[in-house]
Amino acid sequence: MIYGTCTTASKSLSFKTLVLQKSFNFRVQFFSNCSPKKLRMDNNLNCSIEGNKKGSRGALVVLEGLDRSGKSSQCTRLVNYLEGQRISAELWRFPDRNTDVGKMISAYLTNTSQLDDHTIHLLFSANRWEKRLLMETKLKSGTTLVVDRYSYSGVAFSSAKGLDIEWCKASEVGLLAPDLVAYLDISPEKAAERGGYGGERYEKLEFQKKVAESYKAIHDVSWKFVDAFQPIEDVEKQLQEIVIDCVTECQKGKKPLSLLWSK
Repeated sequence: MIYGTCTTASKSLSFKTLVLQKSFNFRVQFFSNCSPKKLRMDNNLNCSIEGNKKGSRGALVVLEGLDRSGKSSQCTRLVNYLEGQRISAELWRFPDRNTDVGKMISAYLTNTSQLDDHTIHLLFSANRWEKRLLMETKLKSGTTLVVDRYSYSGVAFSSAKGLDIEWCKASEVGLLAPDLVAYLDISPEKAAERGGYGGERYEKLEFQKKVAESYKAIHDVSWKFVDAFQPIEDVEKQLQEIVIDCVTECQKGKKPLSLLWSK
């Protein structure tokens, strides 16, 4: 009887030990899986997935216009304004004269080299293509790009020289489409009165008149026209108002990226 009792007690103790051991192992595993570090990682992953679902991104804002319409100064002011609103923003310019292609373009624009009209058009286009991937990466990371001239300038200036407008567009198809195009509207005559006019190849009054006509042929209803002859502060304020609305819309994920002149 004593032997039997000890055996029963021993079995009972072994059972309890097994249960306690499993319970302990479960708790260790549970708290290991739910450690603060893992919880933070899980939360970050969930936030990342949620952010991707929302499609929040930076905006692609393009300023266009005739030479000496004030694009460069307004682009700089616009980036400063956005940064003041705690919005990540960068200023881009086309042509980008720092690349290999850009250096060839710069030589042409400063009259130190001569190129066929078709050739220079394709070089301008190539200059935009070589920045396309970086542009998309920046936008998807949440950075707004304020761009001084884009594909529209390429088409307007080349078609003003007599090239077929559809041929000019062809090399630009597939580049990223802007979320906003702001056209700084000024007459060629008024632009010619501004300081520094005539320093580069295209800054000739008669040619700028042709460029103005080309812009009229390629613009669409989505463009925002801003009177560039009004005081610089008024131009700045008007641009801020239309750009901040566009940036907010992109941040909310309401505008997916699209391609330029795609059907």
